[in-house]
Amino acid sequence: MSRLATDTLAAVALRLAKMLLQAAAIVVLVFLLVRVVPGDTVDVLAAQGDLTEAQQQAMRHELGLDRSAGAQLVAWSAAALSGDFGQSIRFHRPVADMLATALPTTLTFASLSFAVGIVIAFTIAIAAVTSGTGKAVALVDAVNIWSIAFPTFCVGVLGILIVSVWLGWLPVLGSMVLPVVIIGIDNAGQIVKPLHEELREATAAAHVRTARAKGLHPIRVVVVHLLPTALPIALTLSGLVLAGLVAGTLTMEVLFGLPGIGSLLLNAIHGRDYPVVQAAIAVIVVALVAINAATDILHRLIDPRVSA
Repeated sequence: MSRLATDTLAAVALRLAKMLLQAAAIVVLVFLLVRVVPGDTVDVLAAQGDLTEAQQQAMRHELGLDRSAGAQLVAWSAAALSGDFGQSIRFHRPVADMLATALPTTLTFASLSFAVGIVIAFTIAIAAVTSGTGKAVALVDAVNIWSIAFPTFCVGVLGILIVSVWLGWLPVLGSMVLPVVIIGIDNAGQIVKPLHEELREATAAAHVRTARAKGLHPIRVVVVHLLPTALPIALTLSGLVLAGLVAGTLTMEVLFGLPGIGSLLLNAIHGRDYPVVQAAIAVIVVALVAINAATDILHRLIDPRVSA
């Protein structure tokens, strides 16, 4: 194995270790913060029914809520590392089953939104570079400004009013079409401008000018000569978008009533359902770590000169 490959593997391992430590720190912090909020699950249940003080104390003891936060953290961590996230306090269902039910919706939503964003960004950026017209370049700026100036939540509310309420084209809740388009355009706006600038710089390279001088088809010039040059920055931007996509996906799930991790987490927070909150946060954090690690590894494989 070459020295460069060894250094790359060592850098990736170090980066992954740092990410795992960050993920563990976030999970512990969330675990402690949810217990700082006044009122626990027993208080919520007591407000909904007739529980005596003795019954509340017995329930807290049964759920382990009368133990110190440190003792609860150790017990939960040991069980979670073995794959046991416990049972929902409100619904008396295994938390792992609830996550397994919600996760496919979130993965589908995130995947479609990411794919739509990538297609829009690459289409606009390539069109702007190959055509060279002012309208195509203006479209690059417009999509980029859109992602900066318009929060997706506000656009989602406006979209519901126009598309669902006024026009009646889509149901208010449960449809994935509108949120996928909104998040997709937002993702495209984050990628399209840096991608366009990278492609524009690549067009000035000698091998690209030679390919054009030979009369190669514009599509072949783009695919063979331009896109490989822009691949590292496109990969980096895609990783950033994927990481940010997690928060956008969770927000849109709540707004559009999609039964994903976001809706599950919000309901659990409202009900102080600690096992569900902790497990959902752990899944989200692990997903972020996996995305960042995969992006970092791919980037280093494409360009081993990237420093640690």
